[in-house]
Parts: sequence; C-alpha cells; structure tokens
Amino acid sequence: MGTPCTDQELMDLIERVARRDDAALKLLYDRAGSRLYGVALRVVGQREAAEDVLQEAFLAIWRTAAGYHATLSPPLAWMGMIVRSRALDHLRRRVSDRAHLTQEFDDAVAQTLQGGDPTPADLTEASQEATALHQCLGRLENRQREVVSLAYLRDMSHGELAEQLQLPLGTVKTWIRRSLEKLRDCMARYA
Repeated sequence: MGTPCTDQELMDLIERVARRDDAALKLLYDRAGSRLYGVALRVVGQREAAEDVLQEAFLAIWRTAAGYHATLSPPLAWMGMIVRSRALDHLRRRVSDRAHLTQEFDDAVAQTLQGGDPTPADLTEASQEATALHQCLGRLENRQREVVSLAYLRDMSHGELAEQLQLPLGTVKTWIRRSLEKLRDCMARYA
C-alpha cells in the first residue's frame, strides 16, 4: 500500500472505478488501502478480520462508486464510512454466530438435564458416544484434530485459530469443514 494522494486524485480514481476500470481499483487500493485498513483494524481488533473487512469494503466501493458525489463527502471519508460499515457488519455477524452456537449448546444441555439424574442407560449411551467420538477424532490428522479441538473446546473463532496456529484463515476454515464432515460420517457408523 503506497503513497497517499490528494482528494482530487482519489476522486478521479473513484470515477474510473465507477466506469469499471480494474486498474483504477488497484491504484485506489494502493493509495488508500493502508489508511482504510487502519480504520478496519480499530473497529474489529484483529488483523485477519480487518483484512477481510477491507476486501469486502473494496468490493462495495467497486459496486457503489457510481453513486459517489464529491460535493457530499471527501473521498477518504466516503470510503472510510464504507469500511466502518463493513467492520460493524462483521462484528454483528460474529456476535450472531456465537449466539447461535451458544443457543444450540444451551438447548442440548437443557434437554439432557430435563430428565433429572441420568439413568444407567443414559450413562451407557453417553459412554458409548464418548468412546465413538474419541475413536473418530483419532482418525483425523493431528493438525486437523488440533484445529477442531481448539475451535469447539476453547470456543475460538476461525481468525483466532489462524493467528494462534500461524496458518492462513482459508486453511483453518477448510480443515474445520472437512474435519466436521469426517466426524459426521464416522459418528453415523456408530449410531
């Protein structure tokens, strides 16, 4: 991300982006990306998430550049509002995703506790399920097992996992998706 430029240069680039000029979008990113990344990082607080937000923001800039009016807002302020909006959307999605997972867990716990003390049959079934899960987890590759365990036992987000394990975010998401598919298939054999 390179040298800052004047408002007029940014306005010219936005006008070119409105005409679907790919090179102008790249130049706009080079000229304003680092400042906009700083806005995203301040809002979301994580590097990977800020990078995702910045990418979403530049897609939005690409789609809405034709609606930009220099008389209403300086170009950097207009782009900054788009970044801020995408960052807040990201935070809302994250809270919503976690709330959904928490609700599922709470429902499962409530359902388990409704019957009062577990019967010997319940304990046997739980023991069999735990054994099956242990065996199925053992069939995953070490790194994939580690990612799944951290995600679900420590309630870590994909971004947090990628940062802690020093892996690309896409790799973490793929490993989790594939691991869960393998676990579902394996556990279905024990059902």
